[in-house]
Amino acid sequence: MILVRPRNPLNMGAAARAMANFGFQHLAVVAPYAPHWREARSAVGAPELLRDAKEAASLPEALVDCTLVVGTGTLTYRKAEQQVVQLPALAPLVERELARGGRIAMVFGPENHGLSRDDLSYCHVLVEIPTDVHQPSMNLGQAVAVCLYELSSRAFSALDELPVAQAAAEGSKSSTFRPPGPAVPSGALELLSGLIEETMSAAGYSPRSMQAANRHDLRLLVRRLGLNPADTRRVLGLFRRILWRLKRPSGRRDESE
Repeated sequence: MILVRPRNPLNMGAAARAMANFGFQHLAVVAPYAPHWREARSAVGAPELLRDAKEAASLPEALVDCTLVVGTGTLTYRKAEQQVVQLPALAPLVERELARGGRIAMVFGPENHGLSRDDLSYCHVLVEIPTDVHQPSMNLGQAVAVCLYELSSRAFSALDELPVAQAAAEGSKSSTFRPPGPAVPSGALELLSGLIEETMSAAGYSPRSMQAANRHDLRLLVRRLGLNPADTRRVLGLFRRILWRLKRPSGRRDESE
């Protein structure tokens, strides 16, 4: 669970308590507003979870090892730029990612306005909690509790049966369950999008005023592509080569050309 720029330590403590309720242990907090948030008294039964939480200066830092990033929020005031799933439909995505050894992050925004458009550009999907149209927003601690209940009751209860069901479906082909290959962690995707952006800049692709928009679009694009680790390394190599050629002094030729 990742809390981005949370303001109220009581909400942070409530989120930690909800995590303990449903057996979740790994919490990261990005740029918290209050300096003494680890001392929140609302973390009933979970003071050590709050004490051991990772603090990160930025969202990319908190996501570096994550292979599936799930943003949370409402579509009432925003237009989604990635796949949107209703909370009850999130479980199959989580099951599939866990089956291939992935690491999943659920990201919650600050209490006053939720995740920003920039925050969401790091997310593979946006999950929406079904709420009444007249009151679409939820308290941070409540939103965490609802999401964790849904995952613990739907995804993790079914996960234990997944290898058996997959192996049975294979029939005579194999008696051993083999999950799909690993996904690419967010840190590698951020490295790739940064390299592509640098290459575009070296090529004079667009004016400086467009760089922020290009950066945003690239983050979304590399996550939509669904690259595997081998493809990611190959694309990285390709753009490094292009960038190297763009930065060579003019008129200099490579003997291999």
